[in-house]
Amino acid sequence: MSKFHLTTTRVCRVLTPLGWLALSVTFSLVLVFSILFSHKFLAPTQPVKGEVLVVEGWLPDYALVEVKERFEKGEYRLLVTTGGRIGTGYHLSQYKTWASLTAARLKILGIPPEKIISTLQSVINKKDRTYYSVLALNERFKKDNLLVKSMDVVSLGVHARRTWTLYKKVFAPASVGIIAIKPKRYDPLKWWLYSAGVRSVISEMIAYLYVRLIFSPPS
Repeated sequence: MSKFHLTTTRVCRVLTPLGWLALSVTFSLVLVFSILFSHKFLAPTQPVKGEVLVVEGWLPDYALVEVKERFEKGEYRLLVTTGGRIGTGYHLSQYKTWASLTAARLKILGIPPEKIISTLQSVINKKDRTYYSVLALNERFKKDNLLVKSMDVVSLGVHARRTWTLYKKVFAPASVGIIAIKPKRYDPLKWWLYSAGVRSVISEMIAYLYVRLIFSPPS
């Protein structure tokens, strides 16, 4: 018999009906767990009662109303706004960055101007925009010789976890807390029933995994 063969026979394992059932149940449990708890994980609220309250400048107006209330009830000495160059209406607006625009909005809401500072970020970043906003804030603190040992950062919904991660990375060993404002575009408890909720949760989960597993700060 010839020793040369063009084909061979191999034995492989396949799932039994019970195995397929176990796999289906496991997949279903993971899916249900993800649906029920992913929004809560991505939108944490864990303030540390810091010295400074930091606000991401792109927040909607209704979120700033809550920011004002938290600032007045807390013991914060400063309210800081962040955010890069405005992408829409830049040539019409007297405010060229989200940071300066939001500082103006907060003043209109009644926050004393001397309590508000904004970052000086003007460069357009195509990627890692949140990270560069954090760096701009760090540079502003250094420029003003502000030694901040603790801060609370305000973000919106599922963007909060990623924001929190980046702030802790840049400002370590300072104590950093996070406050996630509840979005009004969808119900966070039933986010999977809203297109805005599905888009927000899925995109932010991917972005958070990118920050945790892939992102490397530029040298």
